[in-house]
Amino acid sequence: MKIWYQSYTDPDEHREYIGRLAKFLQSAAAPGTTIDLKGLVPSAKHVHGLTEFRCAERVIRNAVQAEREGYDAFIIGHFQDAGLNEAKSVVDIPVIGLGESSMLYACTLGRKIGLVTIDDVFIPWHEDQVIRYGLDKRVVGVRAINTSLDEFMRAFATDEGYRLVVERFRAQVAPLVAGGIDVVLPAGGLPMLLLSREKGFVVGGAPVVNGIPIAVKMAEAAVALRHLNGLGVSRASNFAKPPAQALEEFLATR
Repeated sequence: MKIWYQSYTDPDEHREYIGRLAKFLQSAAAPGTTIDLKGLVPSAKHVHGLTEFRCAERVIRNAVQAEREGYDAFIIGHFQDAGLNEAKSVVDIPVIGLGESSMLYACTLGRKIGLVTIDDVFIPWHEDQVIRYGLDKRVVGVRAINTSLDEFMRAFATDEGYRLVVERFRAQVAPLVAGGIDVVLPAGGLPMLLLSREKGFVVGGAPVVNGIPIAVKMAEAAVALRHLNGLGVSRASNFAKPPAQALEEFLATR
């Protein structure tokens, strides 16, 4: 099995993160599964909807490329899942979103889920995302630690930087748990990978869920089910395939 994992970070600019992520992804994969980690240049370093839109357009193209190159599945390793629905509509291989798969699996671990994102600006984005997935009665709290990308890179490189981010994270989890949250999701690949150092991470009885291996295992399961019985996404409405000419016009437009 061969899986394309699409990060929204720059492989050179964020090499500390990319290097660790590549090793972690392969450690999460089943024997015989190869995961090719791909980045984006320019990356999603600007916190704005326009950047998400730009990255989504690239990612949709990459999903088509992945299918044409023989990949078995495509993972969008970006919690906001920019481009997820459109990618599902244009390829037949399974497309797994880090945000969607993490939240769906978290629902099996507890009744009420809380998200802790990296910046206040993402709070309304995630709230809209939760509604779009029909999970607004399950994902009932979103908070932010307000840590920059540079601070995350330092956290990967130094113990002092790591402790600082973990302390900020715990400070945001505490009120969620006090308010009745059962499960906590770090809302992003960066905090998920960073906090993977904390084995069996629990705060006030609430498990802190790393969604990266969940996305990998869901991709593997989706591929296995497709081979077993042909199961794939619905083409009845939201994920209906575009006309072939429409797809080619999209791919030809720059």
